[in-house]
Amino acid sequence: MTTKTNNQQKPECTFFWFRRDLRLHDNAGLFEVLKQSNSVIPLFIFDTEILDKLPEREDKRVVFIHQTLSAMHSELLKIGSSLLVMHGSPLEVFQKLLEAYSVASVYANTDYEPETIARDRKISDLLRANGVAFRLLKDQVIFEKSEIVKDDGSPFEIFTPYSKAWKHKFSQTNLETFPSGDLQHHFQKTNPLPFPSLSEIGFNYIETGISDPFIDKNIIQHYHETRNFPYLPGTSKLSVHLRFGTISIRELVKTAADLNEQFLNELIWREFFMMILYHHPRVTHESFKKKYDYIAWRNNEEEFHNWCMGETGYPIVDAGMRELNETGFMHNRVRMIVASFLTKHLLIDWRWGEAWFAAKLLDYELSSNNGNWQWSAGCGCDSAPYFRIFNPHEQLRKFDPEMIYTHKWVKNLHQADYPAPIVEHTPARERCLSTYKKALDNFKNER
Repeated sequence: MTTKTNNQQKPECTFFWFRRDLRLHDNAGLFEVLKQSNSVIPLFIFDTEILDKLPEREDKRVVFIHQTLSAMHSELLKIGSSLLVMHGSPLEVFQKLLEAYSVASVYANTDYEPETIARDRKISDLLRANGVAFRLLKDQVIFEKSEIVKDDGSPFEIFTPYSKAWKHKFSQTNLETFPSGDLQHHFQKTNPLPFPSLSEIGFNYIETGISDPFIDKNIIQHYHETRNFPYLPGTSKLSVHLRFGTISIRELVKTAADLNEQFLNELIWREFFMMILYHHPRVTHESFKKKYDYIAWRNNEEEFHNWCMGETGYPIVDAGMRELNETGFMHNRVRMIVASFLTKHLLIDWRWGEAWFAAKLLDYELSSNNGNWQWSAGCGCDSAPYFRIFNPHEQLRKFDPEMIYTHKWVKNLHQADYPAPIVEHTPARERCLSTYKKALDNFKNER
């Protein structure tokens, strides 16, 4: 089908814009658009506004996205369709698409981060000005925005009541799946569309170390017993797949609800932090509890470098940081230990640590990263009291008693070049308590 505009024949189509939902199955937005149209072109944009900020040209996350898109593209080619992959700013890309196609509508799944909300608003304005509808659907969470709120309509700020409300609503919800894979015949039949190589978008190949998504029911069933021990294969390793949508949250929640409440709670924490970010976008640059912005951080750059490189002289801290730098992954228990050490022992601003994690983590997600860093620093919603300071020695003895995990990553532990501790635990703890208390006193005095 074509329509005539300005003496040019433009192919008619509807676009589905993939963002962090990189799968053809059980995709809410994709299912909806395939129901509505039989001329759907799937679209992905390598956003230069994001890519240009990445410090390295060998980024495992970019490679993983490219590999995932390649697999989707191959699947679509088998049915005579194609994935359109563009490289540029989304606004400029859509301007070009409007010039090249007669666009009936654009569908996508909702994102909840402040910058993506602002981006989507600009895209919506552009499309509306050209008579094109832009429709967003819920896909990456079970409950979004204000679906889980207090009786007065305000958002929860403490996890436990949020979790109770979430579980209550979930128990009354018929959790449907979206069989988008059954409607692939509604993709537009076309010759292969542009698909830039890694080098064409400015990146080099690197092994990602990311396995295909697989729900290991045995791990989930025993998750509450194994999740805190980094030397055990006791975590799902699905966080990166949740981040990029290569697995359906609905499939994972259903499994968790059947097998392990502790694992389900972790998925609820993910949604809790997403909705905190949605309702309180200021947390991207300030403490959720504003009184903690009065902390006089030491921000010693040399000590921060030592922390980043895994050279603090605390084996469990160094193991975690070296694992992160080498693989892009860190066990969740260890994430809490290293975050506590940076903010409490070294009195370095949590935003510095958050930024390092953002650059390194394969599963980096703004809401969870921000929420967990603020939790560790004692300044976030539902955070531990500031005087709860992890003792790295005790954490090592408790969670890696035979030092299996630690020896794996700190290979020079017993060698002459392994550094002495950069701070002593007890004086650092006392300094932290004094600094935090002074900050709270200053906050009270200025009110």
